[in-house]
Amino acid sequence: MLKLKTSTPKEVRQTLSKLCNMVANGEIEEGKARTITYLSSYILQSIRLDEQEKQIQELKQIVEDIQESKK
Repeated sequence: MLKLKTSTPKEVRQTLSKLCNMVANGEIEEGKARTITYLSSYILQSIRLDEQEKQIQELKQIVEDIQESKK
């Protein structure tokens, strides 16, 4: 059974690299690899959105702290 990790950007990159090798070596069907690649790209986008949201919230807090300190 194929075990792939996709919880972090690094894991997604490792998964895609592993898939490339498996396709090249004939170890996985191209259609299955294509589906995993497609889904991995959406997982990566979701991770990036979560990271951006976290950064936005941190920046909002910094701005609020600055505004409060000026009062």
